[in-house]
Amino acid sequence: MFGPQYPPGKLTMRPNEVSFQSSRLGLALRASMPGVALSLLVALLASAGEPLVSRLVGGFSGRPITIPAVVLALIIGMALHGLALRPTFKPGLAFSGKKLLRIAIALLGFRVALGDIVALGWSTVAIVIVAMVATLASGMVLARMLGLGEPFGALAGGATAVCGASAALATATVLPAYPRRDADTVFTVVAVNTLSTLAMVVYPALGPLMGFDDRTTGILLGATIHDVAQVVGAGFSVSETAGDAAVIVKLFRVFLLLPVVLGIGWWFAGRGGSASNAKTPVPVFALAFLAFALLNSAGLVPAQVRTAAVWLSGWGLLVAIAALGLGTSIGALLRVGWRTIAVVCGTTTVILLVALAGLKLVH
Repeated sequence: MFGPQYPPGKLTMRPNEVSFQSSRLGLALRASMPGVALSLLVALLASAGEPLVSRLVGGFSGRPITIPAVVLALIIGMALHGLALRPTFKPGLAFSGKKLLRIAIALLGFRVALGDIVALGWSTVAIVIVAMVATLASGMVLARMLGLGEPFGALAGGATAVCGASAALATATVLPAYPRRDADTVFTVVAVNTLSTLAMVVYPALGPLMGFDDRTTGILLGATIHDVAQVVGAGFSVSETAGDAAVIVKLFRVFLLLPVVLGIGWWFAGRGGSASNAKTPVPVFALAFLAFALLNSAGLVPAQVRTAAVWLSGWGLLVAIAALGLGTSIGALLRVGWRTIAVVCGTTTVILLVALAGLKLVH
């Protein structure tokens, strides 16, 4: 017999089969377009509305306060939940909330430079890691004690320990698919952004109270505030020295997104009934995040590519969060209860106290 031989049971892909697969891909892309377009529209509205809403809130409060676009995207999305229930939007919302989300998180790696992290010193690195581990553990313990289940504790702890909304979304991808996972994720994103905004206003005063210099104050802010934007605002409200230190420490926490997500995935994948749901103990997007961080640290990424990747990551995350809001009803969020709020407030308190204690001991 002439031509290539194939083992029994192995079939070649005939031209008509290739055509069939291509047509299926085309149909899937067309089916996703309405949902992706709706998510993108919500993201654009949130981005355009951020400065206006922030000015309004700042004028009302008498001091500058930023309402992040991520929060506005969730609010607008939930307001349009009834529209998003139409079957035509479902494939695109699923794509935006899963595949696009993973791509955006992977691109976050271009923000990290290992040289800046090494320059922090081992004592700072140790304090940040201990505070993050304590925060994640406290979230799971508190959630278990209050009857909410460890998955929500991991969600709240991961978001508080690492980088707020991005970490909440990344953590949700490796959690068991329990009934309230999407609503809990939305609540966690809103809660950590709210607490992060409050921290941006309150935490800068803690440095002088504790007798810290500007650099140590910046380390405190970077080690305890949830989201990057609020870390920048808090740090540079003190001084440039504090701002630079705060951003570097915060990016170190972003870098630790990889081991945190892998650890949470491993924890739930290895526990009986959760194993079938946490299907990705080693998520590809997390490995891509590490690869991009290493390339960026080695100076192999042109500045234009890095800028474009960071920009795409920001928009990808905003579209994914908009899709998450579109898929969540306001009623489900209102049924959260005091126990859920207590867990997020508890993890926020833990990371602050551990970081304060560590910095006071070292400095």
